Amino acid sequence: MTFAELGLRAELLRALDDAGYTEPTAIQAQAIPTVLKGTDLLAGAQTGTGKTAGFTLPLLERLSQKELPAKGYRPVRALILTPTRELAAQVHESVRTYGKHLDLRSTVVFGGVSINPQMMTLRKGVDILVATPGRLLDLVQQNALKLDRIETLILDEADRMLDMGFIHDIKKVLKLVPAKKQTLLFSATFSDEIKALADKLLNSPELIEVAKRNTTAERITQRVHPVDRGRKRELLSYLIGDGDWRQVLVFTRTKHGANRLTEQLQQDGISAAAIHGNKSQGARTKALSDFKSGKVRTLVATDIAARGIDIDQLPYVVNYELPNVPEDYVHRIGRTGRAEREGVAVSLVCVDEHNFMRGIERLIKSDVEKVVIPGFEPDPSIRPEPIKMGGQKPAGRGKPGGRSNSRPGNSRPGGNNRRTEQPRARSRRA
Repeated sequence: MTFAELGLRAELLRALDDAGYTEPTAIQAQAIPTVLKGTDLLAGAQTGTGKTAGFTLPLLERLSQKELPAKGYRPVRALILTPTRELAAQVHESVRTYGKHLDLRSTVVFGGVSINPQMMTLRKGVDILVATPGRLLDLVQQNALKLDRIETLILDEADRMLDMGFIHDIKKVLKLVPAKKQTLLFSATFSDEIKALADKLLNSPELIEVAKRNTTAERITQRVHPVDRGRKRELLSYLIGDGDWRQVLVFTRTKHGANRLTEQLQQDGISAAAIHGNKSQGARTKALSDFKSGKVRTLVATDIAARGIDIDQLPYVVNYELPNVPEDYVHRIGRTGRAEREGVAVSLVCVDEHNFMRGIERLIKSDVEKVVIPGFEPDPSIRPEPIKMGGQKPAGRGKPGGRSNSRPGNSRPGGNNRRTEQPRARSRRA
């Protein structure tokens, strides 16, 4: 199948050709015809499946079917909500890339930067708005934006939005948009919370699921390197240097841990930058840009970045510290092995994290290969210690995977409370 067979206009096909895309992915082949029909959609797709183009292309097609005023104000007709600033910027970049030959206006708004330029752009009018929930509501409150002409509402990575505590903001947005509209909901997993949200949002939706729930991509090679907790940084530097790894995304549990590891890697002669919620938006944007361009060899990130980083041909993901929530492992390693390419996901696991690893293997229904690196054999005399994360109580070692019983959005054992990692409200707005 080709994109031309999906019913897209010549301007979109030319943009796809400019970008070097010739054949649609599975999610694109299924989602594009559904969106073009105007029906609601509930789509399940893991990261790296091409879902952004799956909703961006048909959205541009539908919006272009109506005659547009050459000059003057244009009301927002399509709203795309995303959980993080980085993801919002990347979705908007896709809108610009695919719509570059069309007479459509678009912009992106998120927190962490001045609101005034965003207000000025919106008051001139745009057709497509990509936004994080917090900043969107700030703009509405300041009368810079109205959502009463929305024809299409898209919730991208809805499961992460719920996990980060945005459900109340989403409900506020729903009161501002017309009842009659097309709604598209994309999620990596179909949890009970997602199903409940879909029941409220969607009208007789079509269901598309291109990957089984909580599975990891087959093209990702997963390995565990057992190592003592005190030698992780040494092993990481060895792996990067010995393997000549040129682009490595490394995950830590905490923001402080990310900063500390970044400094240690730099001391080892490995260029590195950190990206997390305490960094300014400018610093986060620069770190990601330097990493993509190859100026920085290693990007150290917390889980908040797992959904906000979209890098073509990213070859390596390293779990420097395992996540205490098993699903986050799937999101982390999903940064590699994208767009039908191969990837490697390495986890450095010390004796403290064995329960976390067992929880992950139960979730993905597979044992991950264990490879001991010569010279880094774990000391069998070292006993497990409680894992302290983010200044909270040590993560429980009694439960495999270390999961808490708290509801999504509440504090979890693991420190990085998702609602403080991504700013909302005035000081917490996305």
